[in-house]
Amino acid sequence: MSTVAGPAPHLGLGRRGERLAARHLQKLGFVVLSQNWRCREGELDIVATDGRTLVVCEVKTRAGQNFGDPAEAVTAEKIARIRRITGQWLRAFSLGWCPIRFDVISVLVGPTGPPRLKHFPGAF
Repeated sequence: MSTVAGPAPHLGLGRRGERLAARHLQKLGFVVLSQNWRCREGELDIVATDGRTLVVCEVKTRAGQNFGDPAEAVTAEKIARIRRITGQWLRAFSLGWCPIRFDVISVLVGPTGPPRLKHFPGAF
């Protein structure tokens, strides 16, 4: 009998949160340019624009608040990494200087009710 393991449950939860966050941004009028863009150093969850500003969003999704609000998981080390990866994204797409904003979107998916999303523009 062969068993093939699927993706870890937390990865599915994270992808669900990223889809909800992307839809949220689109409802606000943003155009999503990249999702889950990867390079050797890491990944950017969402890169979007409002036509004037490039917005890099870190999405944190949790199934409960046992470890606090999901946004609290964005550490100084994570912020530094996101800033470095954003530079790589800009080079990969041959973009020069442009205004950039870094947002955090927190998604809390509880056992009942709809997911709760909090958007923190300019969080870092």
